[in-house]
Amino acid sequence: MASLAPPPSLSLHAVPGRARLAGAGAGAGARGRRRRVSVVRAKVREIFMPALSSTMTEGKIVSWTAAEGDRVAKGDPVVVVESDKADMDVETFHDGIVAAVLVPAGGTAPVGAPIALLAESEEEVALARARAQAISQGQSQEPPAPHAAAAPAPPPPPAPVAAPATKGVATPYAKKLAKQHRVDVTGVVGTGPHGRVTAADIEAAAGIKPKPKPKVAPPPPPPHATVRPAPPVLPPVPGGKVVPFTTMQAAVSRNMVESLSVPTFRVGYSMITDKLDALYEKVKLKGVTKTVLLVKAAAMALTQHPVVNASCRDGKSFSYNSNINIGVAVAIEGGLLTPVLEDVDKLDIYLLARNWRVLLKKSRTKQLQPHEYNSGTFTLSNLGMFGVDRFDAILPAGQGAIMAVGASRPTVVADKDGFFSIKSEMQVNVTADHRIIYGADLAAFLQTFAKIVEDPESLTL
Repeated sequence: MASLAPPPSLSLHAVPGRARLAGAGAGAGARGRRRRVSVVRAKVREIFMPALSSTMTEGKIVSWTAAEGDRVAKGDPVVVVESDKADMDVETFHDGIVAAVLVPAGGTAPVGAPIALLAESEEEVALARARAQAISQGQSQEPPAPHAAAAPAPPPPPAPVAAPATKGVATPYAKKLAKQHRVDVTGVVGTGPHGRVTAADIEAAAGIKPKPKPKVAPPPPPPHATVRPAPPVLPPVPGGKVVPFTTMQAAVSRNMVESLSVPTFRVGYSMITDKLDALYEKVKLKGVTKTVLLVKAAAMALTQHPVVNASCRDGKSFSYNSNINIGVAVAIEGGLLTPVLEDVDKLDIYLLARNWRVLLKKSRTKQLQPHEYNSGTFTLSNLGMFGVDRFDAILPAGQGAIMAVGASRPTVVADKDGFFSIKSEMQVNVTADHRIIYGADLAAFLQTFAKIVEDPESLTL
């Protein structure tokens, strides 16, 4: 198939930032006819730092999958970005050539900032690199076109025309004052617009001191507008080493500080886990962990107490969440993640265990997708596996409650008949948002949770 070529009378002129198609005939101007010039913008696009989560404000470049000069197609991954939760591949939305990398590997950039330039063809690569150099120098405009004629300087502004003198012309009130104080208006030099005589000019001519203006008290500050001073920055400990936060640690710090603004309360509850431990021994060979059993028990209790699964995000209302998505705190190197098991109440423990293994693997390689860590409606943190008896957890932002699970310990327990026996007992503490969940709500939820744990046969249904 033959390619379409432009007519011989037209030529293509390369200009940085645009391509101009103009008439090449020399006699066009002699005939007095002006040809229409069409302007086509060159295809140089910016690759921006994406927002990979709702809390992400900046990202760190882990590595560039595509190097400068590589040709990429729409949908190809070009860069790996470390957000506050995970490392994610960022794809390009256009075909083209990676002409210039603005942020190298290891660098950071705010969300929405350009991190690379993508040229549509080889012809725009030089233009893109010139633009990259301009950006690195802090210039927002494109470089001027080589060999381009300088634009004519704008004409100088016209000189201001002096207003005609209006000596003797007075305001009505000035005329009234002049008559009262017997002042000849024609002999007073006006200080008003265009030399107009004002009342102040008459008073000055008559030797009258102007009345002092009443002092206006400053308006009171609006309520709740007190500015809290920033906490002092403590000096480093002598001999110590200052280590800046990683992206994940900075995100955890922001979220924890934000959570402290929520009014919370804590309720503890003890329960016997002998039957749960026996069930765990039966199902652990199929990959079901104790954490998965506790997550399933929590979901079953939440179906009966939906207010504990609710959330308040704006401080003015709260919403009942239709899904029960339970995040589980996972410690990884350099931070903390809460991968989310979705629709826990609708899945059996074996499918939950399989999903949990996938989430754990993604967490440790920092490959979680946003919906796999920011869709939680309830959170469970299990430090019992490390031998911790009891602890309190900080409420995640946007959730109604978080459960802290301690270890099961052999404990002497008295039954209702007064007989003593040794049973395994587990302590759980729940931190809840007191704006939407009250003490009675949380107590009822914990009673239901304890009944499921102490008689766990329903977990296998």
